[in-house]
Amino acid sequence: MNHEFIEALDELEKDRGIDKEILIDTIEQALLTAYKKNFGSAQNVRVEFDRERGDVKVFSQRVVVDESDLYDTFLEIELADAREISPNYELGDIIENEVTPMDFGRIAAQTAKQVVVQRIREAEREIVYNEFMDKENEIVTGEVARVNKNIVHVNLGRIEAIMTPQDQIPGETYRAGQKIKVYILEVKKTNKGPQIVVSRSHPGLVKRLFEFEVPEIFEGIVQVKSISREAGSRTKMAVKSIDEKIDPIGACVGPKGSRVKNIVDELGDEKIDIIKYSDDPAEFICAALSPSKVVKVDINEEEKSALVVVPDYQLSLAIGKEGQNARLAAKLTNWKIDIKSESQAGLEPQETNTDAE
Repeated sequence: MNHEFIEALDELEKDRGIDKEILIDTIEQALLTAYKKNFGSAQNVRVEFDRERGDVKVFSQRVVVDESDLYDTFLEIELADAREISPNYELGDIIENEVTPMDFGRIAAQTAKQVVVQRIREAEREIVYNEFMDKENEIVTGEVARVNKNIVHVNLGRIEAIMTPQDQIPGETYRAGQKIKVYILEVKKTNKGPQIVVSRSHPGLVKRLFEFEVPEIFEGIVQVKSISREAGSRTKMAVKSIDEKIDPIGACVGPKGSRVKNIVDELGDEKIDIIKYSDDPAEFICAALSPSKVVKVDINEEEKSALVVVPDYQLSLAIGKEGQNARLAAKLTNWKIDIKSESQAGLEPQETNTDAE
């Protein structure tokens, strides 16, 4: 190793942000391990890396002890012998002798190179981890790299993310080279570097897509209060405006439905119900069961449950196919909802109104 190596460390510090002193400390520890591996014990050895010239020296260390306390001449030296070297030595002092092996320069160079390469790899992993940690719960655009055993590998530029089957939209197909928007679900450290899990089925994807499409949401004028989603089929989203002049549903739908259409297209024609949020549970539950009409809502605050009565002819609409409408409404409001028809509730049924469906 030489002065050029020191210059290379300076460049690493400047270009990659790898602290030179930390790197040198790591190199010294690695050299100590290399010495022990190649030349025996390193119990009393210190390795010194010259910060200016890049030279490496190895020193043995012995403690100055009284003759009666001498136990191991490898680790200790008598006071009388120490004073033959220098009359200034006292008990407890450390005497160092250079013991750099002739072949140690080659070993040192190889070891230092391995340390630097490893540290660069770790630094790059740390940079990638920090970059994507800041993007957790955000949307990024990636490219499908490959599909292996139902797991989609998505190229995000500096790293590949994985999308497990449960994070995929049911029925959606993925092919290599396809550009897709994904929601960064989790970023975690592993022994092999950062692992990023992305999703297209998470409700957060819908929320972020609306933030991109609807300026009022991005600016905080319209708030997304809750979302319930069955990916690939249907989503319900409750919104509220902090400005009375702005219709939150209209803002989300956009001119001629353009805003919501862009999101529906991105999600493969997934149906999206946008409803107005209310602090009144009964009113919120009525809206959540849209498009069904509601005749009556009885609220049980303690159990956080609601009995909802709907017209006989709209019972199936309120419940939805395989119970989906009722299930999504319950998730959206966080209330347990029991739906009954007017006949089941003992009320006089309304006249059938086919236009209501």
